[in-house]
Amino acid sequence: MEPPRPATAGKILTREALLSAREAARTEGRRVVHCHGCFDLVHPGHIRHLRFAKAQGDVLLVSVTGDLGVGKGAGRPLIPQELRAENLAELDCVDWVYVEPGATASELLDSVRPDIYIKGREYEFNRDPRFTAEREAVERHGGRVVFSSGDVVFSSTALIAAMDHEADPFHKRLTRLTQHEELGAARLGGLIESFRGARVVVVGETILDTYFFCDRPEIAGESPVMTLRPLERRSYDGGAAVIARHAAALGARTTLVTALPDSEAGREVRARLIAEGIDVRGVPTAAPLAEKQRFLVGAQKVMKVDSVESVVLDAHEQDRLVSVTSDLCAAGADAAIIADFGLGLLTPAVLARVCRAARGKASMVSGDVSGKRASLMEMRGIDLVCPSEDELRDATRNHGDGLPAVTWEMLHKTGIRSAIVTLGAEGQIGFERLAGASGGGGGERPGAWKTRLRGEHVPALSPHAVDALGCGDALLTVATLALARGGSMLAASYLGAGAASVESRRIGNIPISGADLRREVMRVHTARLALATPELPPMRLDGASSTHEALREAS
Repeated sequence: MEPPRPATAGKILTREALLSAREAARTEGRRVVHCHGCFDLVHPGHIRHLRFAKAQGDVLLVSVTGDLGVGKGAGRPLIPQELRAENLAELDCVDWVYVEPGATASELLDSVRPDIYIKGREYEFNRDPRFTAEREAVERHGGRVVFSSGDVVFSSTALIAAMDHEADPFHKRLTRLTQHEELGAARLGGLIESFRGARVVVVGETILDTYFFCDRPEIAGESPVMTLRPLERRSYDGGAAVIARHAAALGARTTLVTALPDSEAGREVRARLIAEGIDVRGVPTAAPLAEKQRFLVGAQKVMKVDSVESVVLDAHEQDRLVSVTSDLCAAGADAAIIADFGLGLLTPAVLARVCRAARGKASMVSGDVSGKRASLMEMRGIDLVCPSEDELRDATRNHGDGLPAVTWEMLHKTGIRSAIVTLGAEGQIGFERLAGASGGGGGERPGAWKTRLRGEHVPALSPHAVDALGCGDALLTVATLALARGGSMLAASYLGAGAASVESRRIGNIPISGADLRREVMRVHTARLALATPELPPMRLDGASSTHEALREAS
């Protein structure tokens, strides 16, 4: 049974309903009074303003500027338009509420034709052309403009600005980023739209990620061990397969080169991927499909079981894998994504050959690793890698130096052009070489990175994750497409953070679409308060404690 709608919901009108109600009031001889504004924080000045307005007539209409029409700086409005409308509808003195998508009320005033239009006392001697247009619209239809008493004055803008002094540094960093010219909502929206039709080749192992949702654990009777009783099972096509699924969901024409067994499970995976529009080029393998099982109680993962056998290719099969990758990239690929999950398909030697086969043929080549057996340092000469800080330090065997120094060491030794290093709940840093900074060989003097490397920190857009699985795959896919379509490193890192944020709020490996990514950009750009109902309670992620110096240096 649906919960009853609040009585105030009937006060919030569509444009058609508003104009119909206005016509009925005119017929009945009732005077309509109109107030318009942002009403981001409803404070005592607003209440007195609205009470004064209601006293001037019979019906009070309050229109609020929609989120996209608010021009009060970054992070405004603080409250989404739906909640601002609900706040006003709760006031007894307000009869009708309407969300106006435009930046001013002049067009709405021409349609509603109120008998009285109320503005604050500060507008009495105001020559702002926007107010002038509103006044002309009211008076053109015989209405009057009246200024309220102004006996109590508060400023929502000043109140919210005062709140900024208490904001944490990550919040302030994010506010500055949204003001950057490369990160405007319209510009990012155009970049996301450009993903459609891109030709993408994905190479790597396919993994079946299985979730068992369990009842509350108990202690077994025969010995003091935990007992789990699964209530539900869900499986997702993961590993390189989910990277291909992300790319296809974003509109790219995607080909997946992977190892699949000639078994029922392998055939089912192939059929699911083809149904999602992915061209699957399977390399036969005798190894069963790799499966990683996770057992959850609520949102908490309490146990993981890896059912994995190494994929072993003979020399002929290795040659075929490299040849297929080379041919696909040479056929006009906009991007190639190489994902090494350490299951044996991409041995260090094969990984190096696959990177060489893609490099120079695909317009953009990126890669990522997962697991202790992966080989980040063999991804030589490609354009982008997206490791976690732990993966980067393990690959370079450098656990003591600052993160920028470790990143430069990896870039210099491998000839890789750029890296997005993820830091868990602290976000990520996008590193790229400065103009003229070469790399790909021997030793460097200590501190060389300071004149060779630039870093931009992007805070986590959802610092509390419901499920961290797949966040790195989503980031890698979106950042690769952004760079392949001409976006800057900052835009790629920011959109990648958005993709990771969307994925972190979902249980399991679910592909991210262009609409998902656009909504995330608008969420960050148009509101400081975000309302979400996760499937399960959030689970905290612990960031690496050794990153604070890197964050300061990158920012």
